[in-house]
Amino acid sequence: MIYNISNTNSLFCTFLGELRDIDIQNDPMRFRRNLERVGEVIALELSKKLSYEIKEVNTPLGVAEVPVLTKQPVLATILRAGLPLHQGLLNYFDRAESAFISAYRKHSTAEEFKIHVEYMAAPDISGKTLIISDPMLATGNSMLMVYKALLKHGVPSKVHIVAAIAAPEALEFLRAHLPDTVCIWIGALDKELTAQSYIVPGLGDAGDLAYGVKC
Repeated sequence: MIYNISNTNSLFCTFLGELRDIDIQNDPMRFRRNLERVGEVIALELSKKLSYEIKEVNTPLGVAEVPVLTKQPVLATILRAGLPLHQGLLNYFDRAESAFISAYRKHSTAEEFKIHVEYMAAPDISGKTLIISDPMLATGNSMLMVYKALLKHGVPSKVHIVAAIAAPEALEFLRAHLPDTVCIWIGALDKELTAQSYIVPGLGDAGDLAYGVKC
């Protein structure tokens, strides 16, 4: 199942628009905060699909029955670009465990590359809800590699993928290679990829915009 948050008009579209704006992108702090807000909005929407149980809460005047999450999810993200988006999810799933994975493109030519996963720190994910975030789903290869790497820490009961922007090629690729039960949450679906596998119109390199241009 694919959920596109920008299909419904809301303040979310403003946050996403500022992420794309080449002038606003000159402020790295604002870029990070907007990416964080994207994560917060998607966290709220995604939370509606999770399981809840009733808990009694004592108030100054009595007892209120409140639905609370049955189990906290595990939040995983791809370094370094995914950190602000991860923080937005963590702001709402504030008791969740976290997993961090490094994945990068190792180019053989300007247009050809392989995805390398070099570092992972993750808790046991057996029987848990796993939420994997990455700002951009371009080809989908990085997400698939990270998903497979995380399975070394157990088999989750449910998997959600979260991205600010996705390309059609990535969604088609992931639907072909991931279980049908995986849900994908995106801020927007863009038109195409360049020959170098960058999303158009996209927003540029999320990691560089958030943390500075890498060597």
